[in-house]
Amino acid sequence: MTESLAITKFSDLANPTRFLALAQRILPYMAGVTALLFAIGLTMSFTTEGDYQQGDTVRIMYIHVPAAWLSMMCYSVMALSAIGTLVWRHPLADVSHKAAAPLGAAFTLVALVTGSLWGKPMWGTWWVWDARLTSVFILFLMYLGLIALNRAMDDPSRAARVSAVLILVGFVNIPIIKFSVDWWNTLHQPASVMRMDGPTIDGEFLRPLLVMALAFTMLFFTLHIAAIRNEIWRRRIATQRRMAARLAGRGD
Repeated sequence: MTESLAITKFSDLANPTRFLALAQRILPYMAGVTALLFAIGLTMSFTTEGDYQQGDTVRIMYIHVPAAWLSMMCYSVMALSAIGTLVWRHPLADVSHKAAAPLGAAFTLVALVTGSLWGKPMWGTWWVWDARLTSVFILFLMYLGLIALNRAMDDPSRAARVSAVLILVGFVNIPIIKFSVDWWNTLHQPASVMRMDGPTIDGEFLRPLLVMALAFTMLFFTLHIAAIRNEIWRRRIATQRRMAARLAGRGD
């Protein structure tokens, strides 16, 4: 009985009207939690001591690393939405991956820019074409391509199917980004947080980093739900305009 009720409630979210009602209720709370986490995370980031080698430039890590994580997580969310579009024909799946693309592009751009700012004093150069940087740059171009595709095609359903296929094909880049430091010789250090044997980063740096990662994650989901809501409204307005134009044409 409980399982059936849970399935019913989840399926209810496929109804855009019910989703809009849910979004209206939870978005203010999500925004408040996001702001609180950023306040705590930024306070911790600026009150911790600098690294003995990198000095205060290590604080860029608290923006760069969460943005890099979110750039991959956002694409993973898009891939799940793409499966929902192609397999289950979920009414909101195509809205989800269309709304997520600009957010993913923004997080990836932040990761690239902050990485360059961090790399200059550490590596002596703004950019190197190593495996990690190149694959992240390709991810950024993929986001831009998907955004352009969605805007270029007038038929939302056709654009959703084409985008979904391209998203799933492009997902191969995510494990390349993740494991590039292990597969090839790059300037980036191996993973120091998500490791089987536990984090190797000092707790003084790990705590603010995790709070900032949680803040970025909440920011993504808050903006994503808001973007889905706005896209639903946009499509409803477009549908009403087409219906009004048809009625006006019949009247003539």
